Amino acid sequence: MFKNLFLTLIFGLTLVSCSTSKQNNLVYFKNIENQLNGQLPGGNDYKITVAPEDELIITVSSEIKEATTKYNLPLSNIAGKGATETTGQPRLQTYIVDKQGNITLPVLGLIHVKGLTTDEIATIIRNKVAEEVKDPYVKVELSGFRVNVMGEVKNPQRMFVTSKRFSILDALAAAGDLTEYGRRDNVMVIREVDGQKSFQRMNLMDNSIFASPYFYLQQNDVVYVQTNDVKADNSTYNQNNGFKLSVISTCVSAVSVIASLIIALTVK
Repeated sequence: MFKNLFLTLIFGLTLVSCSTSKQNNLVYFKNIENQLNGQLPGGNDYKITVAPEDELIITVSSEIKEATTKYNLPLSNIAGKGATETTGQPRLQTYIVDKQGNITLPVLGLIHVKGLTTDEIATIIRNKVAEEVKDPYVKVELSGFRVNVMGEVKNPQRMFVTSKRFSILDALAAAGDLTEYGRRDNVMVIREVDGQKSFQRMNLMDNSIFASPYFYLQQNDVVYVQTNDVKADNSTYNQNNGFKLSVISTCVSAVSVIASLIIALTVK
């Protein structure tokens, strides 16, 4: 009786320990969870730059509308790269950055935009137009970009981003957050820079990620959430059990056949 009570107590303590450990592993920003308020490290120097295959929306205007009409593409019903269908509402055509990082504007011709921000591109175009038009206004927008979210999230997907600032937290929220099997301390962001792949491991349990250059996502970034040891162990356990059951089933079948043969020979 005492032995059974002792085993029950040990089992109960084990469950409590596992539960507490699991809860702790699901917490974000553990080093600030007990603070009521405070200042987090920031990424105020964040800026997204234009890359090949980006889609730009560029409008040139001035007080005299007719003076800048020739610098704009005509209105079109063609949907942009990020749209799934046409709306029928006329819109400005967009510029697709070529592999060399250039776009071609009416009248102005070829302009190199790779590695520049939209504000920097607007300044270049404004200065060129200002040679012929008084006080031109130029607006340059990035139509959007794509981000892939994979691994232990509830809704892995490729998403089209239209916001200028889109962080790793935004991406994970859009994917339904991490599952209970996702490692909060090991989320990888894979990025291509000048044709070379680079990556950064992010610890969502540490507020230092807010200062990381990978906190805000860029074009074609991949966010991968690694599976924790619990799910990995369960997978291995299930595979081993499946193999064991297969072996046992085979052995039982073999024994059954042998037994049948022995009975048949004995009866004769």
